[in-house]
Amino acid sequence: MLASFCRSISSACAVGCNRQFLYLSDAKLVIRQYAMPPKRKAAAAKPKATAKEDTAAIEQTKEEDTGENGASSTTEPPPKLAKKVSDGLKSMDFSSTSKTEDERAWNFKIASWNVNGVRAWMNKDGLSYLSQEKPDILCIQETKCSQNKLPKELNVDGYKAYWSSAQKEGYAGTGLYTKTEPISVKYGIGIEKHDTEGRVITAEYEKFYLVTAYIPNSGQGLVRLGYRTKEWDQDFMAYMKDLDKKKPVILCGDLNVAHLDIDLTNPKQNKRNAGFTPEERAEFGKLLESGFIDTFRTLYPDKEGVYTFWSNFRQAREKNIGWRLDYFVMSERFKKNLCDSVVRPAVMGSDHCPLVLYLAL
Repeated sequence: MLASFCRSISSACAVGCNRQFLYLSDAKLVIRQYAMPPKRKAAAAKPKATAKEDTAAIEQTKEEDTGENGASSTTEPPPKLAKKVSDGLKSMDFSSTSKTEDERAWNFKIASWNVNGVRAWMNKDGLSYLSQEKPDILCIQETKCSQNKLPKELNVDGYKAYWSSAQKEGYAGTGLYTKTEPISVKYGIGIEKHDTEGRVITAEYEKFYLVTAYIPNSGQGLVRLGYRTKEWDQDFMAYMKDLDKKKPVILCGDLNVAHLDIDLTNPKQNKRNAGFTPEERAEFGKLLESGFIDTFRTLYPDKEGVYTFWSNFRQAREKNIGWRLDYFVMSERFKKNLCDSVVRPAVMGSDHCPLVLYLAL
């Protein structure tokens, strides 16, 4: 009877009890005290997160996970063990039969990708994407590498490359690969306070300007929201409008804003998080109202669940808990040349994925 009682007590204490029953005799019950390891005790005491809390935690880490404004280090961390870019590329279909509204087939392709560190991207076989996608132009953002530290392996046959780096090592930066040499290339927007972080490259072609940009993040706690919306956004829009007076403009890159509620998984919980504040969304809306279009939303106004960024926390990408922060924007009058605007979420190698613009020129 006593043995039966002890077995039931031992079973009840299997997870959280700090005692261990050793043996039982007719005369006595021998018990040994032991200390539960701190990590196990903490895990046992911690309540399991609900689905809602899990989503919120992923969403609210977005601004900390972009590599700027709040990160503990400004230098690029060692590459994480992650899937290589080449994984799965051979099984993907990069073909397209897209056409313009007047039935002209596409003949020009531009790709854009925030690679979250060009050296880490290279270590993940990043250039395999270029060889598979075969764009006429590839724009990349967040290179995190100064000019004198760019790996020589970044040189690609058939493409001419242009780079713009931040003065601060391991921070921001943009790049551009192009098959056709541009008429001219400009770095920055011509305003010194904005041009120290390598955020903009403008390439002039015969029929358009191409601007690749890595727009400043408003930061953890929105510490740069004022700079972002009252200074950068104002001056950048003026720069875009000035270019547009000369010839049509195509803007691509990480614009660090989810414009509409359907551009992120959980809008209600992110109204005051960087990338989804009313101020940032309003400024992006003003850019569109000044003669530009969001190519993806123009073609797919109601499509949900399409994102370009996922936090590295809690399997956000596997669960598709993400944000659409990367865009192709173009002059409205250039819309007649638009065939398709595509997102490539299956391409790994960064916390962002590539996006592609198909044009008939």
